Amino acid sequence: MSQFDITEHSHRRFNPLLGEWVLVSPHRSKRPWQGQQESAEKDTRPQYDPTCYLCPTNVRANGETNPDYPATFVFVNDFAALQAESPSGSFTKGGLLRAEGERGICKVICFSPRHDLTLSDMEVQDIKQVVDLWQEQYLELGALEEIGYVQIFENKGSVMGSSNPHPHGQIWAQSSIPGEPAKETEQQEAYFQQNGRSLLADYLALELEENTRLVVENAHFVALVPFWAVWPFETLVIPRRHFQHLGQITEEEKFGYADIMKRLSSVYDKLFQTSFPYSAGIHQSPTDGRDYPGWHLHMHFYPPLLRSATVKKFMVGYELMADPQRDITPESAAERLRGLL
Repeated sequence: MSQFDITEHSHRRFNPLLGEWVLVSPHRSKRPWQGQQESAEKDTRPQYDPTCYLCPTNVRANGETNPDYPATFVFVNDFAALQAESPSGSFTKGGLLRAEGERGICKVICFSPRHDLTLSDMEVQDIKQVVDLWQEQYLELGALEEIGYVQIFENKGSVMGSSNPHPHGQIWAQSSIPGEPAKETEQQEAYFQQNGRSLLADYLALELEENTRLVVENAHFVALVPFWAVWPFETLVIPRRHFQHLGQITEEEKFGYADIMKRLSSVYDKLFQTSFPYSAGIHQSPTDGRDYPGWHLHMHFYPPLLRSATVKKFMVGYELMADPQRDITPESAAERLRGLL
């Protein structure tokens, strides 16, 4: 039997943030694709769209009129998945059927008044204003007694379920800690208790030493393809300094964060020569009043495109029934992304 080669042979990789495994099958990237093909999204939007419910001065579905905002704009989602007025209560039956009332607040953040922009098109100074608003909202919502977690995220592109192409993101603040952040909380706190250091700080040190999965970096942040990546061109943005949440970010780090997001999203657009779709989200410490010294803020980018602007990657078959699985290795994905800088 030949000697094991991580670049050629099937293997499992451990994700220390979630305590889960992913199956990697590098040899499968050579297989031909005869599946569904999609048309690449063409970015031909005007600077202002009179039919867009997010553009300045336009009327939204609930009848309210947007202000003529010059930069960012935030409002409570007109079709919120969580509501602050939801009654508390629970339902149980037979010890197996359980339900609990969940309260929360959902907001929409417009990144820019320009309908035709994305993060990759915006200036660093303008993206920094988005980070300012993220910080403000995290502190404001997290200070509410009934809010235990604040999830900031962006869905870009219709393939990711975005119902409006205007540059915007969302904030869902809720009473409980959602599943993925809850797993990351458990793993990071356990690591900190055992080692007295941040899990992601130690992981970042390994990545900087190995220098094979890095994509782009600056003085304050590093974007890399994580060793345990599931999505074909998934990336993880990690601050070099260990801090728990956006309330602790410095002004210099805000500019560094804005810079890394612009450069990373620009690389994505270059890779597939289209306005690259993705779901991105910030994971940071819960706001339930407890201390989380092991938490290390970070941001995930999950793109669904596989080999071109027309080939998507859905979770199907083995990935739904067993474990996540990927064909394109994190090392080869990072190499392709770096090559476009």
